[in-house]
Amino acid sequence: MSKNFDVLVIGGGPGGYVAAIRAAQLGFSVACCESNPYADPKGEPRLGGTCLNVGCIPSKALLRSSELFEEAEHSFAVHGISAKGVSMDVPTMVGRKNTIVTQLTSGIKGLFRKNKVTGLNGHGSFVGKEGGLYQVKVGSELVQAKHVIVATGSKPRHLPGIPVDNKVICDNEGALDFDSVPKRLGVIGAGVIGLELGSVWRRLGADVTILEAAPEFMAYADQDVAKEALKLFTKQGLKINVGVKIGKVTTGKKGVTVEYEGKDGAQKMECDKLIVSVGRIPNTDGLNAEAVGLKINERGQVEVDGHCKTNLENVWAVGDVVRGPMLAHKASEEGVMVAELIAGQAGHTNMETIPGVIYTHPEIAWVGKTEQQLKAEGVAYKPGKVPFMANGRALGHGDASGFVKVLADAKTDRILGVHIIGVNASELISEAVVAMEFAGASEDLGRICHAHPTLSEVVHEAALACDKRSLHF
Repeated sequence: MSKNFDVLVIGGGPGGYVAAIRAAQLGFSVACCESNPYADPKGEPRLGGTCLNVGCIPSKALLRSSELFEEAEHSFAVHGISAKGVSMDVPTMVGRKNTIVTQLTSGIKGLFRKNKVTGLNGHGSFVGKEGGLYQVKVGSELVQAKHVIVATGSKPRHLPGIPVDNKVICDNEGALDFDSVPKRLGVIGAGVIGLELGSVWRRLGADVTILEAAPEFMAYADQDVAKEALKLFTKQGLKINVGVKIGKVTTGKKGVTVEYEGKDGAQKMECDKLIVSVGRIPNTDGLNAEAVGLKINERGQVEVDGHCKTNLENVWAVGDVVRGPMLAHKASEEGVMVAELIAGQAGHTNMETIPGVIYTHPEIAWVGKTEQQLKAEGVAYKPGKVPFMANGRALGHGDASGFVKVLADAKTDRILGVHIIGVNASELISEAVVAMEFAGASEDLGRICHAHPTLSEVVHEAALACDKRSLHF
């Protein structure tokens, strides 16, 4: 006998579990199925997707631990604090990370109970449609629902000829569970994952070399930010090579050898462990999309319109499995939007105001257009750029590197983009998101009273600088 629901969500990550909760809040009977156990000690499917289990949350836990270790070793003395004989117990650090993950993933189960969402263990795959209801097989059960939301997320992209065992050659999952600090760490890919995980192990003592195929470092970011980041990361000890073509990768008793073509010709990188972080691909395996005619494009993405509707009536898709940036907060926003659209409300996700963040040190955050994009599009703009060096709070914090850059339309003054590299950039960017979401102008930001002394004053000053009105720089 089948189970019937108004809404079935396939996938329990940030897009799926949020969509399920919001749909239940709106009065629908809702089920959410998940099949991936990740590192659950009982082998049970864990909610939270990549983000909570092997992505955003665990990586930030390790980043914080490594930051504290590096501060104790190198930054305490300037404050008059003497810390000698500092050491890192890697298993304890990893255990703390695992405790945080368990706490949050278990918390989603509690949220499901609170909101009366039925959690189903098993992989969801389409069977067909009958009487206006979609039939989906979840494990050994048949589930029927009027609306189906596909939120199956993404998985790491692996390179041909480089077998990932998550012991010596790792993707993001294995790189979160090293039992000791590798003496030499190689990283293929200078994207968000490569930079963050490379930073973790570099702070703990690893000699880190990053190989990037793109001819420019962080080509996806504003180039002022990218240049500053490269300078600071290099100073910290990260060895970054761009314009690299990876060749043969071999493993042996002494670790991993990566042969590659670089700017100086054929070269080799030898390392004890290798992290492969070359992006992610949509996870549409096993959906059995052909059973109902769900359209999936050549990139493996479920095709959707601006409201996350697929080519099928009452079938939706959100998050990493559709177009747009693969970000947990973007997935959650789409999940809420779809639930509200199902309820006949005006759901909304503005792809132009989704912020991006890299949790390195310093942090990097942005929203909207880069300066190079505006130039390519022929948009007349006025920039305002102010360094953290001019900010008292940043100096008191002990790190005044980086800057805030505001780009505003030259005619209308509407903010087109904001780019930050510096302390707490991940928090500061939200002010810019709010301003842009409501079509704010640089003058609007410039006329808002910001508390003193705070890092947010640099955002204020950069907005003023768009009209050459900066007061403290």
